[in-house]
Amino acid sequence: MTKLIEIENLEKRYGDGVVTRALAGVTFDIDKGDFVSIMGPSGSGKSTLMHILGFLDRPTSGIYKFKGRRADKLSDEELAEARNEDMGFVFQSFNLLSRATVFENVRLPLVYSKVNKKDQKELIMSAIKAVGLEHRVNHLSNQLSGGEQERVATARAIVMSPDVVFADEPTGNLDSKSGQQVMGIFQKLNDEGRTVILVTHENHTARHAKRIIKLMDGEIISDEKVKDRVFAKSGELIK
Repeated sequence: MTKLIEIENLEKRYGDGVVTRALAGVTFDIDKGDFVSIMGPSGSGKSTLMHILGFLDRPTSGIYKFKGRRADKLSDEELAEARNEDMGFVFQSFNLLSRATVFENVRLPLVYSKVNKKDQKELIMSAIKAVGLEHRVNHLSNQLSGGEQERVATARAIVMSPDVVFADEPTGNLDSKSGQQVMGIFQKLNDEGRTVILVTHENHTARHAKRIIKLMDGEIISDEKVKDRVFAKSGELIK
């Protein structure tokens, strides 16, 4: 398998006097096409780790290679380009524009891209269809249910066909049925070859992945394949 992410002795420290180690020397690899859940209680370092993996923050020390390139050797412009083209992000709070349509929200990552308008429309509609929301394409995001808003956020995350999709507590604000639908979409994306990295504190949600990395106090306490994997029924989307 091709290694997408390589992490070696990664540390993140905060503070000058009293130093807090959010990450205390973690080491692991993620192959292209893997589906990984990162678990841990509040304060374990899982969100810090995701922010570093997604080029939203920099580590204090250690080595992070993305697609074979060391992150600490990339300029701010190169990091921004990688975030926009190679990575997609789905956050618990959705981060949608409330007075914009589904189409307009999904289009956002393409605004500063080099993709022409004709191709942009095809990419946008393809992403919207992938999450089963083509019937909501002209609705404002504030007219949608929580589960539908999460699916819009997922469509926005995949519209640029990124190498990896990061999802931070994607089911945290959803009821169980909507959560299952969203996880079904992530499993379908992974089945199609997309790498998915999920941060969650929910064991049931984590077991939709192929592998679970557990953190405690900034350290990896286990890194195992999922033996009792949960499979969501992605075809049962609410129309």
